[in-house]
Amino acid sequence: MGDRTNYIDILLFNYKYNCFVVLELKVTELKAEHIGQITKYINYVDKNIKSINQDKTIGIIIVKKDNKFVMEY
Repeated sequence: MGDRTNYIDILLFNYKYNCFVVLELKVTELKAEHIGQITKYINYVDKNIKSINQDKTIGIIIVKKDNKFVMEY
């Protein structure tokens, strides 16, 4: 993405909803910068990968909280 090396952890496609799903895995609690990071990835996928007949990309962040893994979206 751009002139920097950034990687989406997991990129999936949901056939039922006809959209891409960006999945980010974090080993810490949710931080504001995680939301900014996944938003950047979602915007990149929407602009460069998805076609006009597909719905907007969904972002999911899986974080560690209280020694458990929690999914927030």
